[in-house]
Amino acid sequence: MRQARRPCQTPVMPNSPLVPTIRRRRLGACLRGFRSEAGLTLDSAAGAMGWKAPKLSKIESATQSIRPSEVGALLSVYGIEDAQVKEALGALAQDAGKKGWWQTYSAIVSPAYADYISLEADADTICAWSPLIIPGLLQTAAYARETIAGITTTRTPQEVAALTEVRMARQAVLSRPGTALELWAIIHEAALHQRFVVRPTTMREQLRRLLDASEMPSVTIQLMPPDSTAHPGVVGGFTVTAFPRPMPPVVLLENLNGATYVEGDDATPFAKAFERIRAAALPVEDSLARMAELEERHRK
Repeated sequence: MRQARRPCQTPVMPNSPLVPTIRRRRLGACLRGFRSEAGLTLDSAAGAMGWKAPKLSKIESATQSIRPSEVGALLSVYGIEDAQVKEALGALAQDAGKKGWWQTYSAIVSPAYADYISLEADADTICAWSPLIIPGLLQTAAYARETIAGITTTRTPQEVAALTEVRMARQAVLSRPGTALELWAIIHEAALHQRFVVRPTTMREQLRRLLDASEMPSVTIQLMPPDSTAHPGVVGGFTVTAFPRPMPPVVLLENLNGATYVEGDDATPFAKAFERIRAAALPVEDSLARMAELEERHRK
C-alpha cells in the first residue's frame, strides 16, 4: 500500500523566464527582508559594500542585477552565513538572466506565462487544487489541445498546437535528473466527467495518464468527491509553488485574463487552505481506485 507524503509545507530556481524580472524581484525581496531583519538602512548597507544607496535600492526593486559573489558578500553584511541560504540566493542571481527553453515560443507565450514556467522549473514542490480542469503537468497532449482550444477565444489552430507543445514540455520537471519536482494535485471529480465530442477517447486516455503518473514517486493525486464536506477550495482553484529556503512560496491564480501571483506573507493562507482541502479529499488509495473505476467505465 502506497504511503502518502505530506504536501508542501515549506518553500531555488534553475532556468529563467522570457523577461527575468520575476527572478530578480524574488531575489530583491529576499535581500530586502534580510536587510530589514539586520536593522540596516539602505545607506548603511550600501556603504558596507562600497556602493551608493541607489544601487542597492535598484537591486532590491529588481531593476538592476547583482553578481553571485556580491550576493554572498551582501548576506555577510547582514549577518547571514548559512551556506544553504548563500548558495540558493547565489544561484538565483546566477540564473536571473539565463534563457529557458520556452524562449523558442516567445511569440505565443506571454511574459506572465513565461514567468510561471520559470517558477515551475525552479520549484521543488507544487501543490495544486484544481476543481474544474486537470493540472497542466498531468495532462495528455489530446486533453491539453482540446482544453486550450475550448478556453481561448483568439488563438489560431497553429497557436493552439504550439501551446500544447509548451504544456507537454513543462512536464519534464516531473522526471528531471537528481531532484524531480514533488507534485501534490487535488482534482475535483467533476473534472473527470468532461465530455469530448470530437475525440471521445480523450478522457479515458487522460484517466490512464493520471493513473500512470500516480506511480511516479514524486507525484501524489487525490480526488475531491462530489459529496465532500465544506472546504476553502469552493472559492476557486490555485497552485502553491514552493522552493527550498530561504525563498518564499508563490501562489498562482489563473483567469481568462491570464495569471495573478500572490507572494510573501500573502501566500501563507493558501498553504493553510490546501491542508484543509487535502483533509476533505478522498485518501490517496481511494482516489486511485475511483480513477481506475472511471477509466474502466470509459472502456465500455
